[in-house]
Amino acid sequence: MKASDQNFRLQRNIAILSVALLLIKIFAWFLTGSVAILTDALESVVNVVAGFLGLYSLYVSAKPKDIDHPYGHGKVEFISAAIEGTLIAVAGILIIYEAILNLSVPHELKKLDYGIYLVGGSAIINYISGVLCERTGKKNNSLALIASGKHLKTDTYTTAGIVGGLILLQITQLTWIDSVVAILFSVIILYTAYKIIRSSVAGIMDEADNELLEKMVEVLNKNRRENWVDLHNLRIIKYGPTLHMDCHLTVPWYLNVHEAHKEIDALSGLVRENFGESVELFVHSDGCLDFSCAICDKKECAVRKSPFQKKIEWTMENISRDNKHSVLSVE
Repeated sequence: MKASDQNFRLQRNIAILSVALLLIKIFAWFLTGSVAILTDALESVVNVVAGFLGLYSLYVSAKPKDIDHPYGHGKVEFISAAIEGTLIAVAGILIIYEAILNLSVPHELKKLDYGIYLVGGSAIINYISGVLCERTGKKNNSLALIASGKHLKTDTYTTAGIVGGLILLQITQLTWIDSVVAILFSVIILYTAYKIIRSSVAGIMDEADNELLEKMVEVLNKNRRENWVDLHNLRIIKYGPTLHMDCHLTVPWYLNVHEAHKEIDALSGLVRENFGESVELFVHSDGCLDFSCAICDKKECAVRKSPFQKKIEWTMENISRDNKHSVLSVE
């Protein structure tokens, strides 16, 4: 199954599940009258909206490239994640408002044991769904699925905290605990919203993914071929499940076009082997110059101008520079 199809199917199931969990939490609030459970239900409303919004974004991002969108439709996932983060923030603010209101005008709580069982069960289901969603999102480079997974896991933590507060409330019969628990866990919700929005803005602005770049550099260093004299001007952009990468590869100047292309094919195969098939790779080949000899450890070279001195390890800093001779120096 294609990664895009797998993403869409999982998000569809998450959206359907979010509706069922919302109904369970609304029923639990109806039974108990707890503001903590009500605020949890409010967040579940966001889950429903975000679930179907994420489903639509995955549908759009899976569309093939066309004339109007030559790089595909993957960036819609960043927009989806930004909206989802905003909705989570709104839910957090509403939780604080309702909790403060309940502190000033407390109301009677009832059947807390039923509420604990119902909300606790929904938390377990949410966590399992969140882990599966986030794991699949990381595997398939889907920001929408990762955002949904983080949201579901955070919902689990807040729900678990609310259940703990309800248990404490049932033991002590102190009604103000209901509101205090809701306020405390709304802070977690707001922080999660900030992280999701921050991540989506970074994607829209094509901010460098240092974690991905570091992994790429590590793979390239471990599998470096002797004809790869230098690699520079490396850039990576993620558009939904597709990874776009371009760079300049310096090879011995005397290689013919076919030989140079074989080196590019080897580089392309290495990237796809380690980062998946959904990769668009654009490589410009440069011929080495006389001062390249000092860092070139090619064993059999009939035109070497000077002896090999030192192998320069590629790093996140020198591999991303624009100057094609940025690493061609030996101290």
